[in-house]
Amino acid sequence: MSFAQTRPASRFDLSHTALSRSATQASGEWIMRGANFVVAYANLPAGATLERDNPDESIVYFPDGMARIEAGGNVVEFGAAATVVILPPGPSLIEMTGAGRVLRLFSSAAQDLAAMAANADIYADGAPEVAPMRPWPAPHDGFKLRHYRVEDYRDRPMRMFRSANLMINIFDFDGPRDIMALSPHSHADFEQGSFAMGGQWVHSLRYPWSKQLRDWREDEHLAIGSPSLLVIPATVIHTSRSTAQGGNQLVDIFSPPRRDFCDLGYVCNGAEYPVADMEGDKE
Repeated sequence: MSFAQTRPASRFDLSHTALSRSATQASGEWIMRGANFVVAYANLPAGATLERDNPDESIVYFPDGMARIEAGGNVVEFGAAATVVILPPGPSLIEMTGAGRVLRLFSSAAQDLAAMAANADIYADGAPEVAPMRPWPAPHDGFKLRHYRVEDYRDRPMRMFRSANLMINIFDFDGPRDIMALSPHSHADFEQGSFAMGGQWVHSLRYPWSKQLRDWREDEHLAIGSPSLLVIPATVIHTSRSTAQGGNQLVDIFSPPRRDFCDLGYVCNGAEYPVADMEGDKE
């Protein structure tokens, strides 16, 4: 893919953005997308509900909210502790039993939400540079409602969770990141969503060059608050660093799951899902 075809990064600083009709649905969520995933974020009061009939699995991250969830004939309820929930295909109902933030993640199979995204026009061409989202095999015990208390996985090298179609990685940084230990890298044929749930961040991006000087872009160093989302295009070298004192949290989003992370044993719920029988994506 030539530089002229490199997709621009999508950037949403929700801490400075008012809700707009083009970016939200009736629930008061911001809706944004990548080629293979859709991100919906809201800060909801107690008693608010989110109801949906979805064609495939979705992941919901509650960093601090209290909720009761019905899906797949089962019910879970949890208190004010960071929790990751995987919803099976089909109808689901989320009821907030306390005020809190909610990050809902869908694959591009949620076509209605993808069409509502604030940056839907950027993907009107179908993003041919991105490998299509092909769901991985169903979980060993079948699709069902799953939930994980994030604190229970503090001793893991990464707090990474996956479904058959999505993967998230939750990073916490106490204070600014060490500028001598950054991790610039790129992805050949998939995008990365980086959702800042807390703190302040600088995302650094370096776009590939073509033969034509007029097409070259300067490096970008995007200072952004939280909550915010950056969708990093395929082939773009990138790294992120926290800059605020105190707590900073970043949630990385991928679709489909990454084979390299699965093979390294980083996925906290990896034993529940078979790995796709194909060569995995590498950084």
